[in-house]
Parts: sequence; structure tokens; C-alpha cells
Amino acid sequence: MRQRPKLVLVGQFSALPWVFEGAERAGVDLILAPRGDDDPERARKAPGVVELLPLDVDGDPDAAVAALVERFARQPFDGIMAGNEKVVPFVARAARVLGLTGLTEEAAAVVRDKRSMRRLLAAAGLAVPGFVAVGHPDDWADAAGLRFPVVVKPADGYSSLGVIRVDSAGELERAVRTTWALCGTHLGYDNAAADGTGVLVEEYLDGPEISAESLVHNGRVRVCAVSYKGELNGPYFEETTLRAPARLPADVLAAVEREVVGAHHAFGVTEGTTHTELRLVSGTRPVLLEMGARIGGGGFMHHLVHVSSGIDLAAEAVRIHLGREPECWSTEPVGTGHAAAYLVPVGGGGRIARVHGLDEVREEPCVDHVVRTVGPGALLRPYPDWSGYPAIVLSHHASDAAAVEFRDHLARTLRVEYDGRS
Repeated sequence: MRQRPKLVLVGQFSALPWVFEGAERAGVDLILAPRGDDDPERARKAPGVVELLPLDVDGDPDAAVAALVERFARQPFDGIMAGNEKVVPFVARAARVLGLTGLTEEAAAVVRDKRSMRRLLAAAGLAVPGFVAVGHPDDWADAAGLRFPVVVKPADGYSSLGVIRVDSAGELERAVRTTWALCGTHLGYDNAAADGTGVLVEEYLDGPEISAESLVHNGRVRVCAVSYKGELNGPYFEETTLRAPARLPADVLAAVEREVVGAHHAFGVTEGTTHTELRLVSGTRPVLLEMGARIGGGGFMHHLVHVSSGIDLAAEAVRIHLGREPECWSTEPVGTGHAAAYLVPVGGGGRIARVHGLDEVREEPCVDHVVRTVGPGALLRPYPDWSGYPAIVLSHHASDAAAVEFRDHLARTLRVEYDGRS
């Protein structure tokens, strides 16, 4: 009897089920290298997981690679895949050492550095906002000549950690120092930028934000779905809603696809799954903000893709990282409707007592998933010091209008209660 293929999944949080379930649908067993903050018992019981392989990716990446090499020599596995943004360069390195399918280390470094992305986009003739890379917090004035408002963000950040809109030059120093301090706490910055670190200051782009989820295999890119995030005006850019497919004119969608495909080529991204964020300037002109080389949202973007396009994004990602061609290359799937994700707002933050309304929401016929990412007692920090979402609600709808109506219902129904505050 032929053994099922095995894939090492690095840093995928086990509370988020989509990648694990996708591996099961693809007929693949998972060797999970869990996040340091994951619950070992829950991780061991996640769908498709046949083995836990703890790796100190952050603290000792050389030893982590050596552990993978030893495990591979003892019992070979067939692929390796990143489950979060921070481990993308490590997974690329491991794939090279082991001779497995993956990003090149050069491409992995690019998609973890927004400065490199900007420079390569500009060199390829693609749209970029005006920007300045700040290599030391005292050098904040280097960006004072940009057109305001601007956005300050970590060069190698994730989600909306440390992302701040600044409306005037008088506010710039404080914002740069705030972002740098947050990066010192969460990303290990000191007062001088090393490779892959630093702060980016770029001109704010007025218009709605969208995301594009793509598969790429042997350099061929397929944009699977475009989701609409809405008007994120700042100052801290907390995401709460995504809807797919985005209701955009055909020519705008075609322009989005051209920018996204062009960015893959510019960055050298030839294998895997990507989550690309863009702004539509004046609602029509796409400008790429950043690309992540993994399934977006810890995996939940699979839901928006699957419902809106019929493409099994999580299963296809696993196949690609095994060196296989995606099934949607040869068989055209069909979407079943409109999908939405609602990320319960953090609000003022604090130590969670409970999230009101979740039990009621679970009973809604359009709801597919309600995921608690953190439980009672967990400390959630308010933006721009991002630390996670209280809960995620994924749903399906017959129309975009129905998805908007349900989003408004969720905003009225769900409320986070923090200790000492109702």
C-alpha cells in the first residue's frame, strides 16, 4: 500500500483549521512544527497532523534546519510549507537545503521587506507610492519631504502592527519612534536597521483597499479571488471586514490582475500561495502595498476563495508545496456565491472576559465558521500594538448586498467585554 505523502507545516496556528482541513482533502499527512505560543494538545489533535516536530525557528534557526535535516534523513518527507509570515525565509532556506519545492531564499527575503518590494516594483515599471526607508529612529526627518499624509510601517511587519497614518510633518517624529519601539518589542529591532529591518514611510493612497489571493506554480500565476476590504483611513488601519468577490468593474479587475502578476515576476515568486494587498486610488487604479508568501489571515482567506471561486486554496497550496500541479490548472471550479469574513474589533483592548453574541451568531444559517483565536483571560493590546483578533466569523451569502447587511448585523451583535469594563 502506497504511503500518504507527508508535508512539514511550519508555524501554522492550530486554532485556525483551514490549512489542516485542506491537507486532509488533498490526502496529505502533516508534520506540524507548531508556533511557540500554540497549545501542544490542540496542535497534536489538529486535522491531518500525524506528528509534532518542535523547532526553535526564531531563537536558533541553524539548529532548526539541522533538526529538519536529521528528521529527513531518518524518514524523508515530501514537502515543507510556511504557516505564517515570519517563518517564510526559514522555510525557503529549509526547502533549499532539503531539495524540496519552495521559494528561493532571495524571493523570500524580498516578500519580507517592504523596501525591497517598492524598489523592485518601481524597477519593473509598476505603480508605487512615494516612500523613504528610515534606517534609524533619529533619521525620521529624512521622510519629511514626502507628500502628506503618509503611512509609517515596519519594513518587515505583519498585519497592522505599528502601522500609523501621519497627517503632518509635525507628527512624523512621534510616529516613527512609536513604530520603532513596537518593532523593538515584537520584531527585535535595536536603534540601527539591520538587513530586513527598519521603518518605511510612504505616501498615503486615498481609496478602498482590496486583497488578491493567488496560486503560483513553476512561475505561472493564477489570481484566484479579489476581496474588498473597504475604506481603511487610519490612523491605525484595523481590518474588520472582507468580502469576495469584490464588486469591481471588469477593467479594474483586469488592472488588478496585471499588477499582481507583474509583482510576482518582479519579486521572483515562482511557487506557493500569496496574499497581496493593494489600494485602488480613486477607486480605479491599483497600487500594490505588499505581498505575503502564504495563505492570508492565518488561513481564513481560503474560505473567501473557496466560496467565491470554487478553488480549494488550502488543498492546492499543499499540492504545490509537494511539487504537484494544482488541480484547478486543468479543471475549472465554480464558485457557489459570496463570502465574507468579520474580524471582531479589538476596541480599547485589555484582558478578555468574554465576547458577547458568539453563541447567537453560531446559529445563523449563513455562518460557516466561528473561531475563537484567544480565550478568556488573554490580553489583547489596542492598535497600533496589534496582538490578534478576539474572534473571526466566516459566512456565505447569495449576494454582496446580503454580505454587507450581515456585516452590519454582526457589528451590532458582537461585543468584547474586558475585565473591569463592560
